[in-house]
Amino acid sequence: MLDFIIPAANAQAAAAPQQGGELIQIGMIVVLFVVFYFLIIRPQRKRQKDQVSMLDALTVGDEVSTNAGILGKVRKIEDSYVVLKVADNVELKFQKAAILAVLPKGTIKSI
Repeated sequence: MLDFIIPAANAQAAAAPQQGGELIQIGMIVVLFVVFYFLIIRPQRKRQKDQVSMLDALTVGDEVSTNAGILGKVRKIEDSYVVLKVADNVELKFQKAAILAVLPKGTIKSI
């Protein structure tokens, strides 16, 4: 008579919990972290290391490309800034972090 108030599912006894499920869950978390490390963290660290070494090797006269797509020749290097000659009588100052790549010599003249 009171079945519509108290569902019949609550009246059944609870099933016994399975044993050993905790170890499987911990193992899955460890495997997930290892996969995450090798697919995301490690390649990102390698790119950062390559970028820092490229910026440290930057010298006056190098032809570079910026994140904004501006091509120029390095005229002056300061602590965290680089002055680029982008056209005749036009020099722009950029942060070193804005340098995307060092181009091969003669690239700007060929364009």
